[in-house]
Amino acid sequence: MAKNKASSKKQQKRGVDFKKIKRKLGRKLPPPKKATNTEIKSKAIILPEQSVASEKTGLAVSKKGLTLKELLQQTSHHNAKVRKDALMGMKDLFLKHPEELKLHRYAVIEKLRERVSDEDKVVRETLYQLLKSLILPGCNEDNQGPFISLIMAYIFNAMTHLAIEVRLMAFKFFDLIVQHFSSSFSLYAEKVLQNYADILRKNQFYLEDKSKLKNVLAGLVRCLSLLPSRLEVDSCKKKVHGREMLHAFELDKPTEVADFSVVINKLEDLVPVLVNCFQDFVPLIHSTQQLDALSFDCLHNILQSIDLVVRFFVYGAEKDNPESHPSMWDQSISSVLLKKFVGVFPFNPVHHLSEKDDDRYFTLNVMIAEIFFHLSEWICHPAELLEKFLAFLEYALLEKIRSEVRSGRAIREKQIVALVHFVPKLVTQVIDNWKSRLLQAFTKTFLNCNPESSVKLACISAVEEMLFSRGMLYTDASDSELLDHLITWMRELPMLLILLGDRHSASSQAVLHLLLRLGQCCTVSSLLAFEYDNLQYSLQEFYGICREAGKKCYGPFIKLPMDCQELSICCLYYFRHLDPLMLKTIASCCLCPDLDASLLFRIIEVLHLAFKAGHIQITDHLSFFVTLVSRFNVLPGDAHPDIEEDMKISNHQTFKSLIRVVSSCLAQMGDNVLLLAILEKVILEQIRIPGDDDVPMCSSHVPRQSCYILPCFFLFDRSHDLLKLVLIVMASSISTSSSLSSNYHTHHASGHASRINDIVNVLKLMHKDAKIKQIICSSRAEINLIWRNIHSLQSLEESNLGIRERHIIQCALDELKAIRSSEQMQIA
Repeated sequence: MAKNKASSKKQQKRGVDFKKIKRKLGRKLPPPKKATNTEIKSKAIILPEQSVASEKTGLAVSKKGLTLKELLQQTSHHNAKVRKDALMGMKDLFLKHPEELKLHRYAVIEKLRERVSDEDKVVRETLYQLLKSLILPGCNEDNQGPFISLIMAYIFNAMTHLAIEVRLMAFKFFDLIVQHFSSSFSLYAEKVLQNYADILRKNQFYLEDKSKLKNVLAGLVRCLSLLPSRLEVDSCKKKVHGREMLHAFELDKPTEVADFSVVINKLEDLVPVLVNCFQDFVPLIHSTQQLDALSFDCLHNILQSIDLVVRFFVYGAEKDNPESHPSMWDQSISSVLLKKFVGVFPFNPVHHLSEKDDDRYFTLNVMIAEIFFHLSEWICHPAELLEKFLAFLEYALLEKIRSEVRSGRAIREKQIVALVHFVPKLVTQVIDNWKSRLLQAFTKTFLNCNPESSVKLACISAVEEMLFSRGMLYTDASDSELLDHLITWMRELPMLLILLGDRHSASSQAVLHLLLRLGQCCTVSSLLAFEYDNLQYSLQEFYGICREAGKKCYGPFIKLPMDCQELSICCLYYFRHLDPLMLKTIASCCLCPDLDASLLFRIIEVLHLAFKAGHIQITDHLSFFVTLVSRFNVLPGDAHPDIEEDMKISNHQTFKSLIRVVSSCLAQMGDNVLLLAILEKVILEQIRIPGDDDVPMCSSHVPRQSCYILPCFFLFDRSHDLLKLVLIVMASSISTSSSLSSNYHTHHASGHASRINDIVNVLKLMHKDAKIKQIICSSRAEINLIWRNIHSLQSLEESNLGIRERHIIQCALDELKAIRSSEQMQIA
């Protein structure tokens, strides 16, 4: 107890270090005693015209209010979303203010090219779309050289980037540049091809992401399709280094030309790489039952790239100069191609897949066959290898027919067209058995494919090449099988023209050109010449008219373009015996109001040349001319009084020119007197002039029949004897009618009344002309003879004439009586 008391005393004596202050809840603590007051009080300073918005007044801004300068700065921001938003803002700005792109295009591309290698995929894709939609189309018309050089260095840098995604996107950017500026490939061909070969060797991404490979190969195909021929390259080099270009265009042309001796080496290196890519897909094809779309696209692009390189070497080099051929091409690359392709060709040989998959395999097989046949221009293939591809060609041509029948539509046209191209050369090189098989397959394709299809047009081109370039038209007549094919092709052409109509002028022009060449060359064979002459009967529907529901319907000839019509007209000359029905058909075309006047005279010219060559009989030729002159529908200028003056239609000048041309042709045919004797009866039968109201000849509204009879008046004025001869012939035509037996049919008597009326109407027209009226006064005896013959016919036909015919003849006698009375008064 004593200790406890002592300790408590000691505790009471000690001092207190901190005094505890009790605070009530909710009260704010006072600041420390030694605390420094940092509060600053000030008033706002207002400066006019200093806000950010006012600084951008009058400037083009995006939706978010950013100028082009600010957007370009943000494209380098460390945040990928900010970079992407800046690109989107530039798209919005250029759409609203396109002049901004025109004014600052070089500054824009100089800044945006840094994003080609952007680490963010979205940023790269946004840049791609911006270039594709706005920037590149907006710069198409500008000087391309500086623009391309600004961006190509960054694209090439991206092609060697460590990240495979960036490298693949770089090829996509380059493809976009080539689409808008095709010259960019020729300027950078060596480096581009090298980079394509490098990326295709990195095949670790093939099966993981085929879409990326597809994009790379699509760009490669576009570049290889721009390869020029070797002759074009040499010419281009000479012009650039020789400074032979026109000064006016010098600034627009690239001043650099790729060294194609190096490019050739790059192409040779590229082919094995492409073949290896193709080989990588072969196990995938054989391991699955169907070919997916991406794999097909990749294979298609690989084969297309190889085909373009092959064509460049085969057809681009100068074949007459062996030094121009690549030294290693024949020996190494060709053998590599053949070894890789032959082992897998053809894909899907049993055809047990669906129609869609079967079409894909068929397309790949066609492409391999194309490469093989192109290589055959340089390489002589082994017989067993050639037979393998010939069998596929035969199958493909026949499969075209089978598949069309199966599905009811044109299938695989593009592939068939590519194969038809090789038929002319192959049929002249292969042995007889294969020659016969190919000709049969080709003929079936030609006859059965759609007339409007590209296959039919390709077949026409192949026929022309076989007949003329390959010399099959001049084949031995003992080759009956070949002659049968030639005749079959010839007989198909007229029907093809009719089926094409006037809707496919390009195809019609090709057919007509072939027909013309056949006509020019068929004289070498009497059998082929006979077949060509028979084509005119099938061609009548192409030239002539038919009647439907009472209306004239002209053939396709009338509505085709003038170049096709010219070919059609020229073909007429080469028919050795032009049939009268064909001439009648051509005459109907000449009288068509839709036919151009120049073509009318061209037809007359060609037919007259054919007459001189002995291809037209003289009677048929004369009948053709008489038909043109007598049936030509003359349209006077006042034929449409309701139409304005400048819209009125008149073909007076055309008719006058026709008369002049026909007269010139007749003058070349023989003696004028003999021709007149031949034509006299025909002309009288053709001139059937109906009565007309009394219209003075001096009036501007001349009756239509005066156009025909006025030239005769000039002849009568110069030869009074000719007038008397004409009047005697008129009287004779009536006396011939009066000598008919009394039991002649009534309808023939009606025809005699019509003839009498026509003769009297002609005399009335002659009586209205002052000069001819004076001349007629000296021909009273001939007029009286006409009077007597009419009166005799009236008495003879009294029992056979109807009331109308009697009235016509009586009116004619009254008119003629008035003419005779007028002549007697004038003489008195």
